[in-house]
Amino acid sequence: MKVATFTIAGERRVGVVDPDARIVTPFSLSAEQASRGIVALIERNGTGTPRTLSPIPLDAVTLEAPIPLPARNIFCVGKNYFEHAHEFALSGFDSSASGGAVPKHPIIFSKVPESVVPTGADVVIDPQVSVAIDYEAELAVIIGKGGRGIARENALDHVWGYTIVNDVTARDLQGRYSQWLIGKSQDTFCPMGPWAVTRDEFDLERASVRCFVNGEMRQNAKVSMLIFDIPTIIATISQGITLKPGDIIATGTPVGVGIGFDPPKYLRSGDFMRVEIDGIGALENRVSERTA
Repeated sequence: MKVATFTIAGERRVGVVDPDARIVTPFSLSAEQASRGIVALIERNGTGTPRTLSPIPLDAVTLEAPIPLPARNIFCVGKNYFEHAHEFALSGFDSSASGGAVPKHPIIFSKVPESVVPTGADVVIDPQVSVAIDYEAELAVIIGKGGRGIARENALDHVWGYTIVNDVTARDLQGRYSQWLIGKSQDTFCPMGPWAVTRDEFDLERASVRCFVNGEMRQNAKVSMLIFDIPTIIATISQGITLKPGDIIATGTPVGVGIGFDPPKYLRSGDFMRVEIDGIGALENRVSERTA
């Protein structure tokens, strides 16, 4: 099931998407429930989905991020594809490079919730803050059942579903500070969407992640090529940290980011980014420049 958070006539709603028929069928949720996006469904704890209302044309709604304002920082995994680990280690911006190009354990950082924007929204760059903005196409995991000390073999039981994240990054800020949060958490630097897909409908072995900038394919890799797979990531984070329903984990980006080119292909105002993941859809965002 594909589930979207959207607004229509000033109201936020949550519904089942049929991309082929170009319709979304809202669930019967209160305004307070729908305000949290798909978390309203996740927290039902397997008690079933609410009844549905009449379908609405997709063109008549405005899509929001599946979880418009996550309750906590988005967990992210760095250097989690072999080729990307090498391209980043050679970039000069990798503060972890002294430990080797390929990490021995998952590198975990975070992005603040307020960096989240939906498909169709602009990624706004501020040239007074950074002049080295990059894209990173990623599969994101949405936790359905919380837990602490989750065993790797049981980890996928804790997954509600998946969505797409573009982990937009200010490379110069990432290189300047030992921690990555500032360079990763700039306003609008976490496009998410266009909707989420439940775990039962997503094929981790066959799905590929692709990124296009102005129609040029920059990234293309299978999710199965992750250095640390999703069960390992969940087990690692939950060692001492209690994961909660609605938590989001961005799993890492493949080779082909802007910093990997010579010269680097940084984002500029007017650029158009499209991130595709098989079985989910496409996340599209244009880059604009802050004017004030």
